[in-house]
Amino acid sequence: MLKITDAEELELKRYAVQLRKDVLAIIKAGDAGHIGGALSATELMTALYYKVLKNIDPKNPRKEDRDRFIMSAGHKCLIVYAALAEKGFFSKDLFNTYFKINSKLPGHPDMHKLPGIESNTGSLGHGLPIAVGMGIGLKLDKNPAKVYVIMGDGELSEGQLWEAAMAAWKFKVDNLTGIVDCNKLQAMGPTREIFEIPDIEKKWKAFGWNVLRINGHKVEEVVAALDKAAKVKKVPTVIIADTIKGKGFSFAEGNAAFHNGSLTEEQFKQAQKNLDAAAAAIAAEEAGKKGAVKKTAAKKPAAKKSAAKKPAKKKPAARKRG
Repeated sequence: MLKITDAEELELKRYAVQLRKDVLAIIKAGDAGHIGGALSATELMTALYYKVLKNIDPKNPRKEDRDRFIMSAGHKCLIVYAALAEKGFFSKDLFNTYFKINSKLPGHPDMHKLPGIESNTGSLGHGLPIAVGMGIGLKLDKNPAKVYVIMGDGELSEGQLWEAAMAAWKFKVDNLTGIVDCNKLQAMGPTREIFEIPDIEKKWKAFGWNVLRINGHKVEEVVAALDKAAKVKKVPTVIIADTIKGKGFSFAEGNAAFHNGSLTEEQFKQAQKNLDAAAAAIAAEEAGKKGAVKKTAAKKPAAKKSAAKKPAKKKPAARKRG
């Protein structure tokens, strides 16, 4: 199982903060957007784009051996735009055009407008069927690339998603990894009150999938789970990532009102304070780890010097008889 170093973990945490800053910038430019799900999926996107996805090249976005990523819950496009911009697929100047007429950054991702988008998504439940088709096609072409798709837990009430889940098991699409952003909220309130699916893990297992469950805001757990999924053969894998809707902005966390909407000036300032505090916490964590390493090194006992050997006494030379 892939394990990241302390330094790599801190770097990934810094990337996550930057992605949240980008989401905030896009929201400010567009006046509104689906902020809650974008924030709950931030660490998932961080692990994918900065550690897992292979052969992702902004200079050649249709490279044949690239790994494919689909955001099935297309309304979470803010975090997709942030990740693609940070990877160099387009200039951040485009943030200012978000949600405007003829913008390359519409309210749902459009593969015809923006490089790096693998498929249009928006109508919920379509992403997994598309990903299954991609996975089967890659296997037929003997292409080693893998397919990853993020779904929302509210999206699991869509019927075609489960048809695709059955097909993925039937055709042994083991180059496919699904990720459920399980933030337990949707547009109108708690998912359990709107369309509850009890015991999601058992549901996926019943459909033949390999199932992993993690804390979706711990990047080290996300990376390890994605690495483990890539090694599973003959069945697809789904990672159920427990997350918090609106994670990172104190006023939005666990609040269905921020599924979609605009922010007040006061909320923008509060979000910026939250991001500054998160960056400071990472810096403090890094300093603490460096200090702990120095202390450990200082406590190591000095190597014992080997005692000097006393020269052996020379035996008196035997007298010659003559």
